[in-house]
Amino acid sequence: MEAALQTNIQTCYHCGDACVDEVIVAHDKAFCCAGCKTVYELLEENNLCTYYNLEQNPGISGKAQASDARFAYLDDAGVEAQLVNFKNDDICKLTFYVPQMHCSSCIWLLENLFKLNSGISESTVNFLRKEISLTYFHQKTTLREVVTLLARLGYEPEITLADTDGKKVKKQSHTIIYKLGIAGFCFGNVMLMAFPDYLAVADDLQRTFGSFFGYLSLILSIPVLFYSARGFYTSAWEGLKQRFVNIDFPIALGLTALFFVSLYEITTGTGPGYYDSFTGLVFFMLIGKYFQQRTYDSLSFDRDYTSYFPVSVTVLKDGEETSMAVRNLKIGDRIRIRNQELVPADAILLRGTAMIDYSFVTGESEPEEKVAGEIIYAGGRQVGESIEVEVVKEVSQGYLTQLWNDSAFSKEEKHSSVATYANKAGQWFVIVTVIVAIGTLWYWVPRDTDMAMRAFTSVLIIACPCALSLATPFVHGHTMCVFGRNKFYLKNTSVVESLAKIDTVVFDKTGTLTEPSAAEVTYTGKALTAEQERSILSVLRHSTHPLSQRISENLKEAPLNVEHFQEFAGKGLRGEVNGHLIRVGSAAYLGVPSDKTTDTLKTTVYVSWNGMLLGYYTFYNVYRDGLKSILHDLGDKKIAVLSGDNNHEEARLRELLGPEAELVFNQSPVQKLESIQAFQAMHHKVLMVGDGLNDAGALKQSDAGIALTNSVTNFSPSCDAILDATAFDKLSKFLAFSKKTMSLILATFAVSLVYNVIGLTLAVQGLFSPIASAILMPISSLSVIVFATLSVKFAAKRAGL
Repeated sequence: MEAALQTNIQTCYHCGDACVDEVIVAHDKAFCCAGCKTVYELLEENNLCTYYNLEQNPGISGKAQASDARFAYLDDAGVEAQLVNFKNDDICKLTFYVPQMHCSSCIWLLENLFKLNSGISESTVNFLRKEISLTYFHQKTTLREVVTLLARLGYEPEITLADTDGKKVKKQSHTIIYKLGIAGFCFGNVMLMAFPDYLAVADDLQRTFGSFFGYLSLILSIPVLFYSARGFYTSAWEGLKQRFVNIDFPIALGLTALFFVSLYEITTGTGPGYYDSFTGLVFFMLIGKYFQQRTYDSLSFDRDYTSYFPVSVTVLKDGEETSMAVRNLKIGDRIRIRNQELVPADAILLRGTAMIDYSFVTGESEPEEKVAGEIIYAGGRQVGESIEVEVVKEVSQGYLTQLWNDSAFSKEEKHSSVATYANKAGQWFVIVTVIVAIGTLWYWVPRDTDMAMRAFTSVLIIACPCALSLATPFVHGHTMCVFGRNKFYLKNTSVVESLAKIDTVVFDKTGTLTEPSAAEVTYTGKALTAEQERSILSVLRHSTHPLSQRISENLKEAPLNVEHFQEFAGKGLRGEVNGHLIRVGSAAYLGVPSDKTTDTLKTTVYVSWNGMLLGYYTFYNVYRDGLKSILHDLGDKKIAVLSGDNNHEEARLRELLGPEAELVFNQSPVQKLESIQAFQAMHHKVLMVGDGLNDAGALKQSDAGIALTNSVTNFSPSCDAILDATAFDKLSKFLAFSKKTMSLILATFAVSLVYNVIGLTLAVQGLFSPIASAILMPISSLSVIVFATLSVKFAAKRAGL
């Protein structure tokens, strides 16, 4: 009998479900099943019961846990190879979709998995995408054990055939639709039962059935309160726990007031209550949230497809080399990876000596040597001679994006950002709203209780600081889409704001201001034998530097094998071909006196054979189209050039850039970085535009770094944006438009301010009912979204983007 009584009244300590079928008492706590009890004991053994302090009953139900034997297929090496993103002698890295995560305690537990399994090195949660990225030591634990642990905790990852095929399909959550459906059903029925009150022509009917209709409305409102409106309460409570009053706090307060005042009126028989307003309020606010989510998801989808890096690779087909966009790579394609180029997809090494730097993936900069037949994972960078590989797994742009956004390459947070300002303004806005609502209640209670309830709730609901939370992400999000369509690819939305604050623009010269593919190349010096010419071009073929690529375009025959290849950033190359040492590079690198270059219209690259100077290649520089117009449009900004070349073009650059431009030559990559730091020390906001190889340090140090890419790119995670060379002439437009977006955000703030001033004025006077306020609130949110979308599109059209 006592056990039966416990079964009826107790809830599970772990998941919060009612202990209907059975109750298991252990450790002075009740559990609904053996699964929940096991998870609790697992957490307790590892001193992780702090999990239960973060949320009330935060756990996922452990009922109906299937046998762990169902994960046996994960022991198969082929399946593991398809699931992992990276694997070396020590670690494996992979990403799982975990739809069960729902609150802060889920995040806390999933990011502390290393305490439950010592083989797990690190776990990072992306809550918005419901994904967890895991790194584990495969010598200590297995993929099966990792998945089994997640399943035992109630967070079993979704692994489908699409995952083992290399194609991951993310399932969309329909929770908000379910909440909306329940709120709509209850709202419709409560409204139907409230018709006698609205019409005021059925007094006899109301006296007979009024109490019955009231209690029925109460019953229908309960699921709306505990399910449909739960998100507002959860968000408000999370904010309060962090000592932060967010925009859901007044909504939760208004809903609570409506529900319990209605409960009092119905149970005491003093009135019909406001459950029609309560259910309608939740219904219309969920409509607003639904459209916000749909619009944002659409924006994210657009971002996913327009943010593809303009990374192209050299594909080997029928004995010829052609450039192809990374996203068009297919399994079986053969590609050439040159020195310092990123491996875009998992591939098998076919030819060449591979020294792969996985520092972008593991943080370890020591290159790993690979031999023919070994797999090379996406994200590695080749160091040394060029190699040939065959793609064995489709390109994951999401994985490259993850590398690009790695914390190792992020800049310090800017505390003066519009987003931070919006958060602070929104917090004070909510506080003022609550004060106004309490003042309204205090004023109306002695005069008209019904009016006091109506005005109090209307003020809490209609005061909508949505623009403060929606304006910045939507304006910047659409701006990124505009830039993407124009071949300018940003790392994230904060880069838009960084570009808007730029007052100093620093350019690299070779390959950035100049157009190598249009330059005329001539050779001067000792006549080259066929063997010498082919050997020199073979060494150049391993480099991604624009000048190397321009010279090596003349090579028609198959390149010779190069040994001990090295590339010195900003200096030159060296390599051995058939026992002959070949060095190619600047005059300083080969020890040539600098006074040999006097023509201001050319760049010179010297060549030596076994220590003997043979001659030099001359490039008659051609500056990029649109450079003059760009420099004219950037007239309000400080312009500088940091070049690794000598100063033979100083006069011409001075003519192009003007007398106030700062020109610095013979700069090593380290000196370029130090020059950026010097500008920043003078409180300048610096934009660095470079090629991504010699300028990697400067790109990372600058407030905003743009890597310019030609047909064959050198993708650098250190940069904030990638600009296709064909869109270089739009650079000044991109900077001007970034600044324009800040004005659009302020305009959106103004639209919201006007709405709130008018709405609050009418609400305080009791001229709005709560349900009317509930209708106007999502309309306000939608108006902000529409204004942000249309204003960005209109401004982009006017700007020629």
